[in-house]
Amino acid sequence: MKHKATILLVKCLLLGIWIGIANAQSDPDTLVKETVEDILETVQNDPGVQAGDINRIKEIMEEKVAPHIDFPRMTRLAVGRSWRDASKEQKKALVREFHEMLMRSYAAAFKMYKGIVIETRALPRVKPDEKQVSVNTVVRLPGGAPPLSVDYDLLRTKNDTWKVYDVRVDGASLVINYRNVFMQEIQKGGIEGLLKALAEKNSNNSEK
Repeated sequence: MKHKATILLVKCLLLGIWIGIANAQSDPDTLVKETVEDILETVQNDPGVQAGDINRIKEIMEEKVAPHIDFPRMTRLAVGRSWRDASKEQKKALVREFHEMLMRSYAAAFKMYKGIVIETRALPRVKPDEKQVSVNTVVRLPGGAPPLSVDYDLLRTKNDTWKVYDVRVDGASLVINYRNVFMQEIQKGGIEGLLKALAEKNSNNSEK
């Protein structure tokens, strides 16, 4: 269980690393390298991060990460078939609560970054008409743990920018992980039950 929890946090962290550069137009390999270096510098030099201030870390996540996630798409994929049964207001609420949960998860995972080394696999030039891409990296964890293969799934938007909608670590999808959890809540209490569970989780996390 502890190993699974660690992997999930690493997924959240790695999503945060990639999405900070997802809408840039430069070479992906260079962008990943520069973004990792930027995050390392933030971890090392920001007093709030060093002090473990979760609210300060969340501010950084909202600024650097949130604008580059396709929250509606990711939420819809995580909720699965039950999404079509939700009302318009419920869908808005689901996206809002999912957004909050992800940002707080990233903030918690951010503190785990020390000691991680990321190697980016070469990516061919993206074609002008290409709508989806997957970028692969290898993540080396401290302490001699086996390396992780991490794939980032991105979708081109109407504005010709890229937004992340899933991360796969050793083939395991972050979205599907959440879908399995959400399905249990929906089976117990429907969409309203899921909304209540998400709101309670976010409320509890905000008090920590």
